[in-house]
Amino acid sequence: MKTYGSTRYGLSHGALSVIEVEDYQRQFPVINYSNLTQYFGEVRAGNYEAILPEPPAAWVMTRGSTGKSKVIPVTQAHLKQVFTCGARGIIHYALRKNSFDVFIGNILNLNFPSTVHTMTVDGQEVTYGYSSGTYAKLNPMFDRVSLIPRQEDIDALGSGISRKDWENRFELVYQTALDNPVTATMGVTPVILAFARFLKRKHGKKPRDLWKFKALFCTSVPKIQFKYAGSLHKYYGQVPIVEMYTATEGVFGQQYDDLPYITPNYDSYFFEVLAGKSVKMLHELKRGQWGKLIVSSCLFPRYDIGDMIESAGNNYFRVFGRHTAGTLLEHRLYRLFLGRLL
Repeated sequence: MKTYGSTRYGLSHGALSVIEVEDYQRQFPVINYSNLTQYFGEVRAGNYEAILPEPPAAWVMTRGSTGKSKVIPVTQAHLKQVFTCGARGIIHYALRKNSFDVFIGNILNLNFPSTVHTMTVDGQEVTYGYSSGTYAKLNPMFDRVSLIPRQEDIDALGSGISRKDWENRFELVYQTALDNPVTATMGVTPVILAFARFLKRKHGKKPRDLWKFKALFCTSVPKIQFKYAGSLHKYYGQVPIVEMYTATEGVFGQQYDDLPYITPNYDSYFFEVLAGKSVKMLHELKRGQWGKLIVSSCLFPRYDIGDMIESAGNNYFRVFGRHTAGTLLEHRLYRLFLGRLL
């Protein structure tokens, strides 16, 4: 609350008077990206304290997988959270498997470009791009764990995301990594799969024929273990697939064992769920209960991330899609016919 109380938005909702969770939920409404755009306009004008507790360290954009790309300002505190929580999936995997080979080799860089557009912020021209590429470029972990190729080389190919643009990036990744030890990939799951199919089509090889993978760290889409695992194993071999629940707005959870579920990062984010007409804490959900996720972070209070999440019990969860009519219908049918097997 002290952090929110340093912003005009937080003060307008009585942040400094909040004592209990119930106070917070009563005084702060659930907000979404559309509600925030007016405040982002003030940030661009130089008035960051309208919604942020500190000046933006960068601006990042989403992939726009469900519509127009969102562009948001991120702070140093946010970046620290992203890098710290993002490292957990890798470090915990290495400790759990007692296998540190993943740190010895290179990690394939299949991220989106970090340099795409420019805009004026507080009178200065600022370049921004996709969050995955931006976080990869700024993450100090990759000074010790090598991304191949470097994000700067990815950016040099241009900002397009057409099929031809991706083929150019994939060819760069292939040529750069071909004679180097590669132990993992990390990134957007459909891109990891698309790279493998490109290699097979263009060069007649699967990634598993070229490199000895120890793990695949997969992000950014729902149902990774249920929808993508089979195809990934076909191309990359029978290596562990470690799911990480990431978004432009944060790194919210990761897979900690061989069960196909994620565990939330409760120490960095405050999670609520709109389940039916009531709001519950995420950790209060019983097995089989589900709803729309609301995240409070160092950036925004009670932010509707737009994702649907379901409890598998024992603090295991799975994100099963975006909050759309189609997703809700599909999930209700799933619960009707297969829910007892969860």
